[in-house]
Amino acid sequence: MYFAYILFSPERNKYYIGSCQDIEDRIRKHNTNHNGFTGKTGDWVLKWKEQHLDKASALKREKQIKNWKSRIMIEKLIRA
Repeated sequence: MYFAYILFSPERNKYYIGSCQDIEDRIRKHNTNHNGFTGKTGDWVLKWKEQHLDKASALKREKQIKNWKSRIMIEKLIRA
């Protein structure tokens, strides 16, 4: 199984959209001190996830959400 997911950082007031196979391990990595968008804050929480049968469909969904470029659409998806 693969997942498309959305994380939120209260400190940065930002969302992060990604995809992976092991979601718990991936969130743990996002919350480690590292270079990159999710590094440094360590407060990322899972707000939404969607299960997919294969990597290609999870990546497709991740790209679809990123292409929205709309906080309103992302928050609407999370609430649904």
